[in-house]
Amino acid sequence: MKKAKIVYAGAFALAIVAVVAMAMASHVCFANPHSPAGAAAQVQAKAEFYSAVPAPEIAANAGMLVDAETGQILFSMNPDERLAPASITKIMTMLIVMEHVDEGKISLDDTVVASREASMMGGSQVYLKEKEQASVEDLMAATAIRSANDASYALAEVVSGTADAFVELMNARAAELGMSNTHFMNPEGLDDPNHYTTARDIGIMSRELLAHPKILEWTSTWIGKMRGGTYDLFNTNRLIKEYEGADGLKTGQTDTAGWCLVGTAQRGGTRLLSVVLGAASDGDRVGETSKLLDYGFQKFERTRFIDAGNSVGMIHVPSAANQDVTAVAAEDLVLLSPRGLASEIEVHFEPVQQEISAPIEKGQPLGRAVVRMASGEELGSTLAVAEADVPRANAIVRAWRAIVRFFSGLFGGRGTKA
Repeated sequence: MKKAKIVYAGAFALAIVAVVAMAMASHVCFANPHSPAGAAAQVQAKAEFYSAVPAPEIAANAGMLVDAETGQILFSMNPDERLAPASITKIMTMLIVMEHVDEGKISLDDTVVASREASMMGGSQVYLKEKEQASVEDLMAATAIRSANDASYALAEVVSGTADAFVELMNARAAELGMSNTHFMNPEGLDDPNHYTTARDIGIMSRELLAHPKILEWTSTWIGKMRGGTYDLFNTNRLIKEYEGADGLKTGQTDTAGWCLVGTAQRGGTRLLSVVLGAASDGDRVGETSKLLDYGFQKFERTRFIDAGNSVGMIHVPSAANQDVTAVAAEDLVLLSPRGLASEIEVHFEPVQQEISAPIEKGQPLGRAVVRMASGEELGSTLAVAEADVPRANAIVRAWRAIVRFFSGLFGGRGTKA
């Protein structure tokens, strides 16, 4: 009997030592199942369309509807199918020009001398003559309003010296923006087997272009002027005349691409961006774009789910001085949500899966806050980060907590904290 007691006591002592050692090295993070729900910002949008909000059928090869402010995708059809973009290409051309203007590398007032190559461009054009002089602003207006191939080619040359060098810039910028299914071969959009993009990638570069307010001044102009006011620039985008709030953005058409249109409109503080690729006619691309924009404006409303810095949940970190660590929204989370379904939308805190140990720094990612519909579909999410610095508990405290957890588990205890 005495021998049995000695063995038991020895085993008990060894168990305590082992648990203490484990505590000293413990890095495990446990999600608190009772932590408060919450939410936060930068949208990571989902799905072809939300099941609770049936979308219209779109007669085109591909399409997309995007919240221009956040990038939230409200509708998509074949979003990653590689297609010929025709003059939708000029969105990237104009983006690079405007970025060079912003960086002071060129000015809208700079004079461009048209090259022989620019003067020989076919398709939609403003009939630049070799050695004709025009300002960068006039050439941008011709590109944005009239979709002029010769003007876009001349802009490429003034930025990079040659069109080929400019195309290298286009592809490099596409890669920076995450346009993984895009490859350009020219600055104007004429058909080439290796010249392609997707509805999703077009949405990315279009949102980037909209960050330059001057663009909408041009694209919303029905009849512009160049050559000192002696030459009319007729807009190729009928949407701006036919759809309330429409003020851009770019048309495109070739035999290979079909009729394409990137449209944008603003109503009540919400700007939507639509992409229609490969429609059957000019009327169809305008009609299908109008369907998408109607769907967005009529079926969705902007909703604020949480403010930056608000608590979104907690995680349990045994090695921290304060084991319950508060996670807060990294940014405001404002999304377009289906009208009339606010009561069915919930915000969830999803902790990180990997182990976390103290010390924890303020702003350290702890998970994400996710807005979900009753169907489980995700409307948007953002990082959830540590509200404040949290120091590591001292060795004695960590050891004691480990012992309590060990015996709590050994004897079936639940929910015990130390």
